Amino acid sequence: MDTLVQLLDLTVRSSVPLLLACLAGLYSERSGIVDIGLEGKMLGGAFAAAATAALTGSAWLGLLAAIAVSVLFSLIHGFASITNRGDQIVSGVAINFIAAGLAALVGQAWFNQGGRTPQLQSEQRFGELDLPFVEALADVPLVGPIYSDLISGHNLIAYIAFVLVPVTWWVLFRTRFGLRLRAVGENPAAVDTAGISVSWARYRAVICCGILCGIAGAYLSIGVSAGYVKDMTAGRGFIALAALIFAKWRPVSAMWACLLFGFLGAIEIRYQGVALPIVGIVPVQLMQALPYILTVVLLAGFIGRAIPPRAGGVPYSKER
Repeated sequence: MDTLVQLLDLTVRSSVPLLLACLAGLYSERSGIVDIGLEGKMLGGAFAAAATAALTGSAWLGLLAAIAVSVLFSLIHGFASITNRGDQIVSGVAINFIAAGLAALVGQAWFNQGGRTPQLQSEQRFGELDLPFVEALADVPLVGPIYSDLISGHNLIAYIAFVLVPVTWWVLFRTRFGLRLRAVGENPAAVDTAGISVSWARYRAVICCGILCGIAGAYLSIGVSAGYVKDMTAGRGFIALAALIFAKWRPVSAMWACLLFGFLGAIEIRYQGVALPIVGIVPVQLMQALPYILTVVLLAGFIGRAIPPRAGGVPYSKER
């Protein structure tokens, strides 16, 4: 039981940045803007959060800095792909390279630690929160370990990530903003005919994307870690895109997809170098590659046909 709870706890921790990035991509792609720059935005947010927390001593200022940097990258992507109707894939790839290069360059210039930030103290990070009645329920069989070790004990950003799932569903499917956003992703010409600005709707979507990517980056550097290290996102932005396709662009399904990929990541972390019957000691490299291998397998054979928004990746030109 303890082993299972620990594995599920690690699953939740691994899935939080995936979930935030997946919801970020959901806003962007539902509006018709393909964004493979999630990785770069998370990386920029992670560095901004850790650097600001190290310089100011405040985790909250670090979170705000992460959001600001990520939104800036989103606006650059929006300017290239919405205003100038450029290739959205090229713009996203450029953001990934720019974020990785700038983080290393600025980190070396500011801290002279090979692109890293200094080790953060506990007051410079988001600490773990104990929910009410943890001590009272700790000794209750089954319920106690699940509540005290699995549900409780995460930092604030982790709880925010899971609360954002129903919030995103409500915004997309029960508000005027969500209706217009989805309509822009399906038929921007009809939205334009109704007198609604397609560009403004898409800009708001990419801003939402930037906010969530910034929070995801902050979670990595000042939530579960104590500072920024080079390339610490480790492909999570691309896995989040895979989870988004796996979930067929639906928020609740995206949560389950991210938990699945988080579970694969938890297995990789927990069972590196462990000897298995018949097989023996599994190579570390194989365990590290396992989440990515299974990502390809799941996308190739188990999700069926995933139909993206019809206007996804297509620049819109206003008819005159």
